[in-house]
Amino acid sequence: MEVELLEIRDFLAAHAPFDVLSPELLEVLPRQLVVRYLRRGSPFPPTDAGDAALYIVRSGAVELRDSDGTLSDKLGEGDLYAGLCEADSAGTGVTVEDSLLYLLDCRALASLREASPAFDRQFAADRAERLHRASAPRAAAGLDVLSVKAADLLHREPVTLDGDMNIRQAAQLMSAQRVSSVLITEGEGLVGLITDSDLRHRCLARGLGADSPARSIMTPDPVTLDGEEVLAEALLRMTRLQVHHLPVLIRGRLAGMLTLSDLARHQGGSPVLLATDIQRAADIETLTAISRRLPELQLQLDNANTRAAHIGAAIASITDALTRRLLELAESRLGSAPVPYVWAAGGSQGRQEQTVHSDQDHALIIADELNAPDREYFTELARFVSDGLNACGFPYCPGNAMASNPQWRQPLQVWGDCFTGWIERPQPQALMHASIFFDLRAVHGEAALLHTLQEQVLAQTRANRIFIAHLTAAALQHRPPLGFFRNFVLIHDGEHDATLDLKRRGLLPIVDLARVYALSEGIGAVNTRERLEAAMAAGALGRDLGESLLDALEFIAGLRIHHQSDCLRAGRAPDNYLPPDTLSALERSHLKDAFRLIQSLQATLGNRYQAGRFG
Repeated sequence: MEVELLEIRDFLAAHAPFDVLSPELLEVLPRQLVVRYLRRGSPFPPTDAGDAALYIVRSGAVELRDSDGTLSDKLGEGDLYAGLCEADSAGTGVTVEDSLLYLLDCRALASLREASPAFDRQFAADRAERLHRASAPRAAAGLDVLSVKAADLLHREPVTLDGDMNIRQAAQLMSAQRVSSVLITEGEGLVGLITDSDLRHRCLARGLGADSPARSIMTPDPVTLDGEEVLAEALLRMTRLQVHHLPVLIRGRLAGMLTLSDLARHQGGSPVLLATDIQRAADIETLTAISRRLPELQLQLDNANTRAAHIGAAIASITDALTRRLLELAESRLGSAPVPYVWAAGGSQGRQEQTVHSDQDHALIIADELNAPDREYFTELARFVSDGLNACGFPYCPGNAMASNPQWRQPLQVWGDCFTGWIERPQPQALMHASIFFDLRAVHGEAALLHTLQEQVLAQTRANRIFIAHLTAAALQHRPPLGFFRNFVLIHDGEHDATLDLKRRGLLPIVDLARVYALSEGIGAVNTRERLEAAMAAGALGRDLGESLLDALEFIAGLRIHHQSDCLRAGRAPDNYLPPDTLSALERSHLKDAFRLIQSLQATLGNRYQAGRFG
């Protein structure tokens, strides 16, 4: 094959939908193409085109307009125009750059679609469907270890004991069945759980007699897991609640027990065992040593084809465990807290979308009965934890959005006044705070304090269209790095020259959009995926567009984690700056699809909410 035809074949093989063609079909396809060169300003399709054809843009740019002159689409490298081969008109337009085009006769296109069902499906798919396929190859392959359902890990019937039995009978049953726990039931209902730890700490340590009722040492109404929930959720629940046993229900009926050992066997020991080691640590030095294993954990999860959403949740769960242990160590030094409080994580940790060793974002919400003399206790507590997290590899927040800052360590009433001020006077500084503190999640302490604050805040944001309009305007400042004609807009400065900032220009726009939907609709979730799903359920976000945005979120987050894994393998600190030339042509095409989708939703959201700025 001539060099020119080889170049055409390689170009087609790198772009959807031709990337799914067999080598045999790809080999003959270039000879069926007609090459056309159009100067800038030429009509498109060209008036002298002859037979109807599919147009493939090799280079250049084309604007398409509807019959009323409205701009309908922009075509760049790798894009297709099939308007002349389909019943529905795709509009006509003009080339806005000198353009090189490949033309495939419509009859040849029909034959190609008939010869390759995979090509036919891909050709019929729109950008959203292509992005969905690109975002979920791991799940489709069944390789994501954290996506396994809890029901699939059950290996025996539940070991149960009637609530009227005594402690001796519970211990004998556990020994005979070789299990570390027993489920206490009444009829078919679950009423409690006894573990080997309960036998030691609630029976032997207290001197209870073996004939005492088993229910006297049980954990009543234990937290359960639905059989349809995945291993990632089991991991998060165990880590958050510091438990090693979760009863599993299938269609409301007790089906078995999932233990820490089960997760460790299936998942290879981390992050479950990492969280266990954290809980056993007696000092900051030990926690610091454990935290050095976090990069390896992220690398292991990526190598195991774990979804980006699950990796983010797993890393956040470990950061939660570190934070809780630091708070426990602080309380052991300072004594019990004088009044109730809740330590809340913000930013990516709060949203459970964290990657290894990101900056700190947190706040301390204290009960209103706080007295002036007690403030020093919380000053010391916050300083101890912030310094401990920094020692563990989580840098101090450059903007000082931490509980060690007195501004973010306040009684509940003061916090309520802060949020009210931000909502009623949405100045730039207030909107910056909103990006952190509207994403708070309870990590340790009296979670009801945060829930009370969130209920108050959501009631205010839902009713304040001016605030939502300003929040939308701030969200629209974070634009995807895509030029007018599908070219990446790269950073051209310093050490990150010629790269894409996947965090600020890729993920942050989606996070911001989801936050706008949540606050405008009174949605309590802080996780971006959960916010978008709730917005779809509420009818505020169309199902098709919402699902596509979820795919874009997963795809971009996955690229970011892959890039960070490459950094770790090379011995560099992980960052968010991806050189696009490290991606395959197909990955670049999918990334452009994701960015275009974000641009589309930003335009939709802007039209919907920004009018309120002038109301």
